[in-house]
Amino acid sequence: MPLQNTITVITICFNNLQDVIQTSQSVDIQVQQPFEHLIIDGSNNSDIKNYLEQNSGPAYRRWICEPDNGIADAFNKGIQNAQGNILVMLNAGDSFYNEQALSAVTHAFNKNESLQWVHGKYKTCRGKQWVIVGNPFKKNKLYKGMRNICHQTMFVKKQLHDKHGLYYQAQEISMDYDFLCRIANEPSEFLPVPLVTFAPGGVSTMSYMQYLKEVKAAYQKYYGQSVALNLWQIRSRLFFHLLHSPIGPFLYKIVTLLKLENV
Repeated sequence: MPLQNTITVITICFNNLQDVIQTSQSVDIQVQQPFEHLIIDGSNNSDIKNYLEQNSGPAYRRWICEPDNGIADAFNKGIQNAQGNILVMLNAGDSFYNEQALSAVTHAFNKNESLQWVHGKYKTCRGKQWVIVGNPFKKNKLYKGMRNICHQTMFVKKQLHDKHGLYYQAQEISMDYDFLCRIANEPSEFLPVPLVTFAPGGVSTMSYMQYLKEVKAAYQKYYGQSVALNLWQIRSRLFFHLLHSPIGPFLYKIVTLLKLENV
């Protein structure tokens, strides 16, 4: 049985040893250390496995090194093997924002036993600028996808997966959004402090368009047709192309000056 209010940090990785080291360091400096740091390594080489075996780490670090069937499968493997009762997906290359992140989350869960999940602000790069963004979750804004919610800041009670299921492997990109749709009615809290530094990789036009397609399908599956959804998708496509054009950095400077980065 998982212990009450114990955090398992799940880190999935694939052939990116330096990212694993960076993420692990951000876990290890936490004032309140996690109950468990579980690394799910699906690499097709042995670099990460060799490093973990040869470098003595904290007792809370465990790893599973074996092939998987993609991101959702790796997430699910972490969930099914986690021993804590609060789970967070901190992917290799991402970091906790500072050493107080886990303390803030644990405090939130301890003061409100009814909470089922918590999320917060995050630092990320948009339009070649590092910004801190994130707003409280609002179910009526779900049509915006993961616009103001970062999966890596979502600390979720493990029992929600027993109730609502695991991540769907059929979704290649938006499995986190689909799960968010399923837990939208569960009690949650927003922490108005940055919890994570999320360094997005290069997102191609093709993969972003696939993401929008998957978001639309997931939203309609749970909530039906929506004019707001259709309009937001048009807006998202336009803004994506503008941000990745030569005027993108200048455009985003205007957005931040107008304090619209969270809109």
